[in-house]
Order: sequence, then C-alpha cells, then structure tokens
Amino acid sequence: MKPETSATGMNREVAAGLILLGAAVLALIAANSPLKEMYEHLLAMHVQIGVAPFSLTKNVIHWVNDGLMVVFFFVVGLEIKREAIRGALSNRRAAMLPVIAALGGMLVPSVIYASINWDNPVALRGWAIPAATDIAFAVGIMALLGNRVPTALKVFLLALAIIDDLGAIIIIALFYTADLSVQALGLAALGVLGLIALNRSGVMRAWPYLLVGAFIWLCVLKSGVHATLAGVATALAIPLSGAKKGTNGPLVGLEHALSPWVSFLIVPIFAFANAGLTLTDLSTNDMLSQIPIGIALGLFIGKPLGIYGAVRFAVASGLGQMPHGASQTQLFGTAVLAGIGFTMSLFIGILAFPDPTSSAEVRFGVLAGSLMSAIVGYTILVRSAPTGGLGAKEHK
Repeated sequence: MKPETSATGMNREVAAGLILLGAAVLALIAANSPLKEMYEHLLAMHVQIGVAPFSLTKNVIHWVNDGLMVVFFFVVGLEIKREAIRGALSNRRAAMLPVIAALGGMLVPSVIYASINWDNPVALRGWAIPAATDIAFAVGIMALLGNRVPTALKVFLLALAIIDDLGAIIIIALFYTADLSVQALGLAALGVLGLIALNRSGVMRAWPYLLVGAFIWLCVLKSGVHATLAGVATALAIPLSGAKKGTNGPLVGLEHALSPWVSFLIVPIFAFANAGLTLTDLSTNDMLSQIPIGIALGLFIGKPLGIYGAVRFAVASGLGQMPHGASQTQLFGTAVLAGIGFTMSLFIGILAFPDPTSSAEVRFGVLAGSLMSAIVGYTILVRSAPTGGLGAKEHK
C-alpha cells in the first residue's frame, strides 16, 4: 500500500484494485444466484478460536469485520505514521493541501447525506458513510493511467486517502460505539500505556508490540468501542527509526510484509463478505429511498465538490500549492475518483445500520456511488491527459 513509482509498483496497485473488484463481483453473483443459500450459510457459520474457557466464538462475517480488518487498520496506522514522519505529510506546507482537501471531502458528502435524511433520525446515523475514500480502488484506478497522470497528483491522492482514513477512524471512535464497558476500556488503556512504555524504552523488536496489541484488541472487543481501533493504536506505537541516527525500527518492515496480505487477501475477503447485495430483496422504492440516495450523491457529488472546492480555496489563500504538473481538469478528475468509498464506506455502514434492510440499502448506495465515481473520474483523467503522456515532460 506504500506508493511506488516503478512499473512494478503500478502493476501491483492495478492488480490489487482488480482483485478487490473481482471479489465484489463474486459476492454479487453469489447473492443473486442459486449459490445464495450457501453464501449466507458460510457467512453465518460460527467459528471458535482458542480452547474453552479461553476461547472466542463468532460467525464468519464477525471474524472478518472484527478480526481480519484489525490488520487492515493496523497497516493504515503504519502508513499514517510513516507519511507523517518521513513521507508526503512530513512537510507542513506540502501536507496542508491534502489535509484541507480531505476535510472538504469529508464535510460536504456528510452535509449532503444529512440534508437528504434530515427528517429521519434513524437514517441520520449513516451521515459518515459517504465521507470515506477507498485507497485500494482509487489508487489502483489512477495507476491504470500510468505516466498520463503526473506523479505529484498520485501522491496527492494517496495522502488525501490516508488522511481520509484517519478521519474515518476518529469518526468510528467518537460516533459508532455501543454501550461502553468501563472495565474493559480501563484494561485497554493499560495496554496502550504498555505500548508507550515499549516505545519509550527503545524496544526495536515487533513481537512485544504485537503481543500487547492482541491484548488491547481483546479488551476493546469487549468494551463496546470497535475492535479495529486496537490495530491503529498498536501501529502508532511501532518505532519508525532507532535511537541511533540512520537505524530503522520495525515499522517499515512490518508495513512491507503485511501490505500484500492486506491488499490481495484481507480487503478482498472483506469485500466478498460485505458486498453481497441481493437485488431481488430491493424494490425500486428501496433503491430510491433516502439512505442509498444520500450515500450515492454524497460520494458522487459531495466528494468532488468538497475536495475540489477545498483545494481551490487552499491554493487561492496561499495555504497550499497545486500538485506539480497537474491541470485543473486533472485535479477535478482526481476529486471525482476519491468518491470511490467502497471498503471504508461499507465498514461504517455496517456499524451504522446492523439491520438487514438498511444494510442492503447501504450496500446499494455505496456500490452505485463508487461505480459512478470510478467511471466518471477515470474518463475525465483519460480525456485530460496530454498526448504522449507526462513522463518525459516531468523529467525534463
């Protein structure tokens, strides 16, 4: 998930996006074919991990959403820390543009959704669903364009998506929690203090952090706060560099080791488990109801308006600079592409609407908005690319 400019890096991003798309398509096929019963049975199957009385039993979809997705959030946390210390977010002036863009890209879609669902207190719980951007899909589609898109624009999109994920993590922590267990949260807090102590003591091996992180995950799982936040807390404690100048901590190695598993296995499994929308269960009225319309318009209209408007404001006010070599049209196409919410939007939707009827409407809205954003964003970027690409121009 780390940005790469080589052909190998671009091929990997494209492959990850295609596999994620394939998993979503398979889920839709399974949910709308004679395989439906088998698909639903698989997701509802209970799996026990551990030995009683020290065991956990959950169904498959819960293990995917509360277990496997912890690794996804862990890698996102590693990316955020690396980018903040050494990457695109380490320079305050350079970071201002994606930060402001991400804020606009979260605020406007949420306002659009809320304005459509203002008269429905239950539906309002989904206000944050269209505020998310899917890194794998968005970056993967942009990678398809190769050198027809300036490198600075790719870095901008990646930084924006990472900040967007950070915003989604904060939203989940603040607004999408169940009844809280003070005892479990207290134990989790002790675990976090343990992580801080490991970091301050200069521990350079990964396994002590991961061991304490597993304890925090178990406590958070029982606390009412979503368990995936344990992955972020653990990641932020992993050292990026050692005490001696020029020495590296375990962060980069962990990110490189886990990123392929997240991109090619964990996120596709999540997509397969959560994108299975049974179309026959949705009437035309359901598809055109407030929840899916709010989500789809939030992603497809709100995201580009929020991001592009925020960027224009940042550049005009001197708070940020346009990505080098990018035109206004390319910037707008990138903003449209950021409307691909998919993974994180589905994840927030699960937390907001656990009931099956609303969950189906959420999936339809996310799929519709993300698909329109992908097609239109890609089309704008293809048509706005200079003849012959930008590779030679950027390296003159």
